[in-house]
Amino acid sequence: MHRRMVSISLRSRSVRLAAPASIALIGLVATACGGGGGGGSKSLPSISGAGATFPAAAYQRWGGDFASETGNKMNYQSVGSGAGVRQFLAGSVDFGATDEQLSEEDFKKGAAGERGAVQIPMLGGTVTPAYNNPDCPDLKLTQAQLADIFLGKITNWKQLGCPDRPLTVAHRSDGSGTTYVFTNSLSCFSKEWEEKVGKGKAVQWPVGVGGKGNEGVAGVISNTPGSLGYLNQAYVQGLIKPAKLQNKAGNFVLATGESGAAALNGIKLDERLGGEECNPAGADSFPIAAFTWILAYQSGQGKEKAEAVRTFLTWALQEGPQATAAELGYVPIKGEVLERAKAEIAKIKE
Repeated sequence: MHRRMVSISLRSRSVRLAAPASIALIGLVATACGGGGGGGSKSLPSISGAGATFPAAAYQRWGGDFASETGNKMNYQSVGSGAGVRQFLAGSVDFGATDEQLSEEDFKKGAAGERGAVQIPMLGGTVTPAYNNPDCPDLKLTQAQLADIFLGKITNWKQLGCPDRPLTVAHRSDGSGTTYVFTNSLSCFSKEWEEKVGKGKAVQWPVGVGGKGNEGVAGVISNTPGSLGYLNQAYVQGLIKPAKLQNKAGNFVLATGESGAAALNGIKLDERLGGEECNPAGADSFPIAAFTWILAYQSGQGKEKAEAVRTFLTWALQEGPQATAAELGYVPIKGEVLERAKAEIAKIKE
């Protein structure tokens, strides 16, 4: 199937950021008491998933809202994309979540190969350089500077035009789709990075301090004055500030819903709804942006469980839940990609 251009639009919304500390290994279990706002909705089995920390702030909110509106339960553990894919392939969850598209090989492995798998884009988002240094309030980074920081070539803030201070690098310690998105872009920004480190869910970092999950990296940055790391936009708050990053057009832009949507407009999705762009074009595009996906089985879970998974995923792609995600700093799924996502959900059978 030929690749299609994704068209995504986003209304400007004020951003209410979720508290990262509340997200680690969260169970999004909301109890429906006396119907809990379900309004007569059919009672379905509870479902559980695990994976990416990148979308966890949205999935956390959705879990509670889904229970309130339907009376049904969704439990999600924020364990990282790598662990989420492994659990999905092992068949130990009802759905997995990842920020790196599933490989053709993985579609044929384990439970995915036995039961069939669909890959559904649920949200878009940005991965931004984020830092803790009040002496450098308006940090602007070129793409080469960002790569040099993580290569260990820039070790002091004065090399970035800020007052003299040692610079501490923060990065993920676990297998992570956020890391894949970030290192994929660094590989485009820097030939040296591509040759020495490369891209992946986990890489051999030349320098830095590791934290587990987006929340762990946020904790390192918050607790370490003079540090700089990379985070999903939703985790940038408090002492943590975003840096402006130079895009392909040469403009310095902040990670926002609008700059993220501009970047995602340039990503083409393949027949399995996978797709990435390491340095999207566009004057207003933020240069590190990606979709995040939920992985679900086409068969093997039974009629009621399949209906429960379909019901939650269909609910989550509605305008209301997507607007809630936008308030948390994500980019909603719109247009053609939304229709294709719904078609994939319809493939989930008993």
